[in-house]
Amino acid sequence: MKKSIVICFFLLLLPVFSAGTSAAAAQQTEDPERFFNRLAAAKEDADRIRINDSIKTYIEGYVRSDSVMDHRFSAIRYLGQIIAPDSSLKIITWNLPLKEVPGHYFCYLIRKEEEGEPFKIFSQEALYSPGSIRTDTTYSSENWYGALYYDVRKAGDSDNSWVLLGIDYGNPRITRKVIDVVSFTENDVPVFGKKVFSPLPDSLLFRAVFSYSTEAVMSLRFLSGDTVVFDHLVSFSQADGNNPEFFAPDYSYDAYIKEEGIWKLKNSIDVRNSE
Repeated sequence: MKKSIVICFFLLLLPVFSAGTSAAAAQQTEDPERFFNRLAAAKEDADRIRINDSIKTYIEGYVRSDSVMDHRFSAIRYLGQIIAPDSSLKIITWNLPLKEVPGHYFCYLIRKEEEGEPFKIFSQEALYSPGSIRTDTTYSSENWYGALYYDVRKAGDSDNSWVLLGIDYGNPRITRKVIDVVSFTENDVPVFGKKVFSPLPDSLLFRAVFSYSTEAVMSLRFLSGDTVVFDHLVSFSQADGNNPEFFAPDYSYDAYIKEEGIWKLKNSIDVRNSE
């Protein structure tokens, strides 16, 4: 009986995000926060997968609504919602932690081109992976590495690409943060990665990746559209100096600063003076 009630509730909720539905109408419905709260509280993988299937169906309807660029869920803790300052790209992400099998990442890219034209929607999924995020290649929707994106900026006024900041929990012993670039081909295929990150002179990578202990907290944020500031990471273990499981911030700051289209690494940035 309880299961039937939940299903009926969900079916009543779905039509809210059909094409042409306004953000105001969306806010008058039951808040989808309850789906994510149930997902976080569920103990068994089977229950989590079942709840997540409902979330996927719900988000599928939402991203195809006319109001998706203007509307934002204000109280959902576990749903990532970011939008470029010029409203040219919105990204929705969430993750599905599981016990017996690898967890999942889910991502929707909603792209706005010309005023009055329909939004273009791209979806992708990825399994949690203990392996590293490569810096020497691009990724597509088919082999996307998986992350939760929490900030986005347009790479340039005339540049059809966006700079993303993300975090990856796919390895239980290591947290990863990433500065990446997403762009779109002439055939409207999303491509992650662009060879514009220079950690060393005469060295270019497709993205910047930071790996550190899950017990640590690392800051990675935009200081401006052309500057990304982050904690400098060092090893707190003399025996394992190259193992990111023992990396943590040392209370100094580095930055990637864009100069003539290239993001160059600058060490020992005085963030207080910059602000």
